[in-house]
Amino acid sequence: MDFTVSIYNDLVKALIEAKYTMQTYAQFVEHPVNRSIILRHDVDKRKKNSLNFASIQHQLGVKGTYYFRVVPESYDEKVIREISEMGHEIGYHYETMDTCKGDVDGAYNEFCRNLERFRKLVNVTTICMHGSPLSKFDNREIWKKYNYKQLGLIAEPYFDLDFNRVFYLTDTGRKWDGDKVSVRDKVMEGRVIDNEAFLKSRFHTTQDIISAIKGSKFPDQVMMTFHPQRWTDNKAEWCEELIVQNVKNIAKAVLVKQNNKISIAK
Repeated sequence: MDFTVSIYNDLVKALIEAKYTMQTYAQFVEHPVNRSIILRHDVDKRKKNSLNFASIQHQLGVKGTYYFRVVPESYDEKVIREISEMGHEIGYHYETMDTCKGDVDGAYNEFCRNLERFRKLVNVTTICMHGSPLSKFDNREIWKKYNYKQLGLIAEPYFDLDFNRVFYLTDTGRKWDGDKVSVRDKVMEGRVIDNEAFLKSRFHTTQDIISAIKGSKFPDQVMMTFHPQRWTDNKAEWCEELIVQNVKNIAKAVLVKQNNKISIAK
């Protein structure tokens, strides 16, 4: 079984044994290590799963980055504080273009209010958009008019990470090769450009990734994005997530095809 807490634990241990340095996104932006992994976690729902991940990392002596939405399924001040106290980075997983139905000024004002809400709890220096795959609004559009760096924020991965140098892996779609069902959580222009053999490989399962790490066939710098609600050792929750995600993937695959047709037409 993939997407269990057990195999996540195995993945992190494999990275440690392979002598990778685990950096938060903020740490990587300010002082990137040549051989490093950014463990990014998008807390969309089931916030207690994220607390479990943070505890595993803390026990293993590594740090990750956790992006929280401002919705009841994600935002929990107690959980946020606990994860921050373990030494992990907390960031804002913003979606205000979606919640404000495309009103850029309203989206920016709501973003600022939410950011201040986070900052009353913990230090926040990076943000990351929520993909909102079923919404017609792209949350990144807010930054065509406004500048998040004027708010004391140092980076947003989809704008500030050089994906021609940093390889990107995401479990979007409950698979590691889910490009065809990823509406916005993907990188269009770059992959690790200096590893021809790696470019030809595709990771489908977490075990594929672990095997590549152990075989010294994994890139030196990687951002790995996890959605902790997908990862559980509870069989009932695991089956529920599998079924729900498969249904979502059908809808998202249709959206991706439609978006591709619109791009070609333009």
